Amino acid sequence: MGSIALAIPRLRKGSYYPEWLLDPRRRSERCLVQVVTECYLRGVSTRRVEGLVQALGLASMSKSQVSEMAKELDEVVEGFRSRSLDQGPYTFLWLDAISQRCREGGRVVNVATVLATAVNAQGKREVLGLDVITNEDGAGWTAFVRGLVARGLWGVKLAISDDHKGLKAALASELPGAAWQRCRTHFMRNLLTRVPRSAQDLVATLVRSIFAQPSAKEVWAQHGRVVEQLEKRFGEAAKMLAEAAEDILAFTAFPKSIWRQVWSNNPQERLNREIRRRTDVVGIFPNRPAIIRLVGAVLAEQNDEWAVARRYMSAEALEQAQAGQQETLEEIEAIKQLAA
Repeated sequence: MGSIALAIPRLRKGSYYPEWLLDPRRRSERCLVQVVTECYLRGVSTRRVEGLVQALGLASMSKSQVSEMAKELDEVVEGFRSRSLDQGPYTFLWLDAISQRCREGGRVVNVATVLATAVNAQGKREVLGLDVITNEDGAGWTAFVRGLVARGLWGVKLAISDDHKGLKAALASELPGAAWQRCRTHFMRNLLTRVPRSAQDLVATLVRSIFAQPSAKEVWAQHGRVVEQLEKRFGEAAKMLAEAAEDILAFTAFPKSIWRQVWSNNPQERLNREIRRRTDVVGIFPNRPAIIRLVGAVLAEQNDEWAVARRYMSAEALEQAQAGQQETLEEIEAIKQLAA
């Protein structure tokens, strides 16, 4: 029937408003809000949502009204971002940043959306938090990690990330005792820029052989051999590989059964692609809260899926990682001394 105009008398005290019949945001209106919110989460642009709403029977709905409806997510996202991290110890921690564009001060600027995921005590992946910072400097990362610790993050033995500016210093100050694993995939890309294009396949094959060894001792021994081979033709690449040994081989101090899961940031990259699929439709966000609203809702949805999924790591591997790998570390030190 469309919209119906209903005159409701006003009183000095009280009201004739029939709440039993016209409860605010009831039935169809609530359904409409759910539809708009779901479209927003799925990455449908506000312009397309406007057309969808019109197809549902409303004469018009502006982009600002669609955005206002999307704010229904704020309470859910804020609760998700500020919840207590009580599923620790979080033995392995992945950190990354995604660049987004938003309007600030009358101009469009690039900001960094920082994310953290981890493996909890049950061996399942968990999204720990997100924030939007101006620059990926030490102050931004320190504030983010400090916030995670304040909410209950503990027991981190290894943090995995790309070589983000300021992140390593933030981890050292806020998570003392945690080792840092530099993502091998990102490191390989950086390393190949130091060699001619014609030799990149050869160098990549040599470097990958380091990670294909059956034990920590063999990994470090192969690293030394590859550095020696590269020194003859690609001195700059050999120097970069030698200097990054501690960072790219930190995974060797942990059980071999989980090496593939912790020697790179690839698990985080898959999550990043899903976030970008939703945010690329928006293009330019009107402000930082809009970024947090959309990305936070996506992460909350993903976290729910991980909670009911199978375990990412076994309890035995987590126990070994928490107990420490003293014998392995001693072997590694012996290999280093022989190489020196």
